Amino acid sequence: MQQYETVIILTPLLSVEAAKEVLTKFNKLMTDNGAEIVHEDNWGLKKLAYP
Repeated sequence: MQQYETVIILTPLLSVEAAKEVLTKFNKLMTDNGAEIVHEDNWGLKKLAYP
């Protein structure tokens, strides 16, 4: 089985609860289509190189 890595960048204007809801929906979408989530790592809020 091939393994893929995905990085999701969300707007920092979202609240913590809203961000968790988005990630939950994404995880459900992936698992409903046959994917297996092997590892999940939340990087938190990061400052990007551009606004």
